[in-house]
Amino acid sequence: MDRDVCALELLGLLLAGGALLCTLTTTLRSSWLTLSTELLPTETFELGLWETCVVQDLGGLECRPYDSLLGLPPDIKLARVLMCGTLGAGLLGLMLAIPGMHLVNSCRSRSDELRCKRRLKAAAGVLSLLAGVLGLVPVSYIAHLTVLRFFDESLPDVVPRWEFGDALFCGWTAGVLHLAAGTLLLTSCVCVQGDNWTAPVHVPSGGARPARPRIRTRSEYV
Repeated sequence: MDRDVCALELLGLLLAGGALLCTLTTTLRSSWLTLSTELLPTETFELGLWETCVVQDLGGLECRPYDSLLGLPPDIKLARVLMCGTLGAGLLGLMLAIPGMHLVNSCRSRSDELRCKRRLKAAAGVLSLLAGVLGLVPVSYIAHLTVLRFFDESLPDVVPRWEFGDALFCGWTAGVLHLAAGTLLLTSCVCVQGDNWTAPVHVPSGGARPARPRIRTRSEYV
C-alpha cells in the first residue's frame, strides 16, 4: 500500500479523534456566552447548554442547571439536539475509520479486503463531514443571534449584553476538524480506488490451464 494513503488515513483518524474531543468539550462547557456588568465587576455570568454559572474573580464557581426543559429558549433546544447528533455521528465515524485503515486487519478474505476497507473509510468520511456540518450550525446560529442582540439599538446602552464565550471558539474548531478529517478519509478512498485501476489483473485459479503435450504409451503401438 502507498505510504501517502496510509499517511492520509492516520492524519484523518487523528483529526477525527481531536474533533470528537473538542465537540464533547463544547457540549459540556457552560461558557457558550459570557456576561459582565459594571455593578458587579468581580463576577461574570456564563450561559451553557445545560446550566448557568457565576464565576468570581477569587476563583469561586457556582453553577445551576436549568429547571425545565420546556422553558428553554429555542436556540438552546436546537443547540442541544444538534450537538448530541454531532457527538453521535463523530463517534460512529471514528469507530468505522479504525477498522477501515490498512494497518488494521479487519477482513478475513484478502480478496474482499480493499473493498471492505474502502467502504468503511467512505462511511467514516461521510459521517465526519455530517458531524462537521451539524456542529457548525448551532455554534454559528447562537453567535449570529448574539451579534444581533449586542447591536440592538432598541435596548439602552446601560443594559449588559451577552458576548462570545470560549465554548463557541472550541465548537468552531471542532467543526473544522471534522470537515478536514472527512475530506482526508474520502481522499484516501479515491487514491486507493485509483491504484486498483492500474493494478495487474490476476488470473483466477479455476481458469483454463495450458494444454500439456500428449505422451504416447506403449499400448498405442500395439
